[in-house]
Amino acid sequence: MPVARPELSDSRVIAHVDMDCFYVQVEQRKQQSLRGQPTAVVQYNSWQGGGLIAVSYEARKFGVKRSMRGDEAKQVCPEIHLVQVPVARGKADLNTYRNAGSEVVSILSRRGRCERASIDEVYLDLTIAAEAMLADNPPECLETISEEVVKSHVLGLEEVGSDARENVRHWFTRSDASRRDKLLACGAFIVAELRLQVLEETEFTCSAGIAHNKMLAKLASGMNKPAQQTVVPFSSISKLLRTLPIKKMKQLGGKLGTSLQIDLGVNTVGDLLQFSEEKLQEYYGVNTGSWLWNTARGINGEEVKERLLPNSHGSGKTFPGPRALKTVASVEKWLNELCEELSERLQSDLEQNKRIAHTLTLHAHAYKSNDGDSFRKFPSKSCPLRYGTSKIKEDALSLFQAGLREYLGLFNVKISGNQNNGWGITGLSVSASKIVAIPSGTRSIMNYFHNQEESFPQVKLSSEQLIQGVPLLSPSDEDSFESGGHLTLQSIEPWIACREENEETKYSMPLDRQEGDKDMCKEKLPDKVTSICSSPDAEVYRGWEKDQTESRGDYLTVKIRDSLESEEGKRKSNKEKGMSTISRYFQSQLSGSLLKAEHASTSKLSESSSLSACQSELPQENSPTRGESSVDAHLYGQIKLKRSAWSYNIDEIDQDILNELPKQIQEEVQAWLRPQKRPNTVKRDLGITRYLLPAKDK
Repeated sequence: MPVARPELSDSRVIAHVDMDCFYVQVEQRKQQSLRGQPTAVVQYNSWQGGGLIAVSYEARKFGVKRSMRGDEAKQVCPEIHLVQVPVARGKADLNTYRNAGSEVVSILSRRGRCERASIDEVYLDLTIAAEAMLADNPPECLETISEEVVKSHVLGLEEVGSDARENVRHWFTRSDASRRDKLLACGAFIVAELRLQVLEETEFTCSAGIAHNKMLAKLASGMNKPAQQTVVPFSSISKLLRTLPIKKMKQLGGKLGTSLQIDLGVNTVGDLLQFSEEKLQEYYGVNTGSWLWNTARGINGEEVKERLLPNSHGSGKTFPGPRALKTVASVEKWLNELCEELSERLQSDLEQNKRIAHTLTLHAHAYKSNDGDSFRKFPSKSCPLRYGTSKIKEDALSLFQAGLREYLGLFNVKISGNQNNGWGITGLSVSASKIVAIPSGTRSIMNYFHNQEESFPQVKLSSEQLIQGVPLLSPSDEDSFESGGHLTLQSIEPWIACREENEETKYSMPLDRQEGDKDMCKEKLPDKVTSICSSPDAEVYRGWEKDQTESRGDYLTVKIRDSLESEEGKRKSNKEKGMSTISRYFQSQLSGSLLKAEHASTSKLSESSSLSACQSELPQENSPTRGESSVDAHLYGQIKLKRSAWSYNIDEIDQDILNELPKQIQEEVQAWLRPQKRPNTVKRDLGITRYLLPAKDK
């Protein structure tokens, strides 16, 4: 629902810049022969010539409209040139137009706060730039005014006759004008300059509206097209809105606008002026009622948000009529195509802009042919987004199946393969939202995402992981270890250093060199260690070591771990200074909690061993009981502690560390530590750990 935001100032200078038939201009820049010719961009679908996406102004003069298809457009205008939109993965590829839009945004953002609203439209807050111009070089002091400024349209100003432009010139240079009008005049000068820069650098024309808020600026930008601009002074707001159809207003084109027409008889924005704010609140609630009251008077406090990049990424396709998808297998095929495109855009955004998305959403349009409940909407489903094409495909399919079960009312039935219960999918899309910038310094997370599709781990190994990677010993190896064999701490250290070095460098080296480095590591190992690492019996050794409750290998492993912790701490102290706080926090919590538990167990074992040594000298009646011996055995068993997954204790987490993190990560970690239960979810939100989960094998 609309949100009522009071204006903090009525002297803001807001501009809305809208590209003129943008897709056609992009194609005309690629094919200069199309300039000045009636042209339209059509969909890749060739049925009836394809649907028109954009129509040039030359073609519009002949009566060609966007609602037409190519064949109909040729009947209306035989000279029209139809250009097919680029195609990728069986659907329209809009990357060419997105990139062209980015060129325009980079130019418009030079003079003020810029909010990219879509591929071809931008909001600008020029208040600071206009105030600076008014203070240093006000319009009334200018000796000459550019022709582009004089061509502006000032709402409420008489523009009929030969003196129209002279009237505009006079309005801009009035010395007795109010401060608000002078600021708008300065804004018009700035916008005209920006539009000329866009034309010179990109060959694209654009139109603009300049007003005191976003709502009025957007209405004005479409009043005089192409390649023109319109100014809305404060005194002309009522004239603009009085006769404007209610459905033309943003957020009033749907159910709310229909309700105003049916329930209150409101057909124009001016008709709302007859209702008090209390009356509107009575009908539509406090918030919506206040928003309607403000809208009727041209009041809108929505701010221009600094956003040069899109808020979300999406990929979708429609399947009208007989092309509707009627099996899960066919839906899965198209979901794979859509998810591949989405994954590419997410990866590109990550590499170029250092941003990550948090939420994956699936939307679909469907029908049911076997009952009268076909009006029910297919429910949209969302889940936390996991990077990697295979993971996005897996989650998207799960979301679709959950939505389909809810749509059909088959909550406990698994629908798969070619099964169909009289349903069809006419539209399908996946989107990624809640995109935020990655805080600087999160090197390990960046490396993980960059190498998401690789089979090896993508995070720098902690000391715990290094220890777990040390090859386990067979009984014969343990004997050689204690009898002065080659397997010593000194002989293992080069292997660990080599593994650590490879972890730091493998992200930037070619894959063929990565295999070579694995051989280098083996050359540094003693023969016995190398054979154990490559032996297929390594897993047998691990199972044997787990089952031997009295094995000395556990005790030796603890000793090696303690020594390596000390050496690793010295060696990594300088490296960790550049690591992010969240990385240090997770590593310290992981290794620290494990070492504390094992040191405690070791000390208790030493005490119990000393007690056992004394027991042989004590009388029989002073010997420990059977229960005490079982406690000692339990403590000894704790030395064999092995953790395959990371765990945490909420009471041990330092709140000061969390407070150092960026706000987005703070919220995510807090939600992870104390997750809220949500009904009807497909998968439980695992928070940040979800990024590190491997893809599920099919």
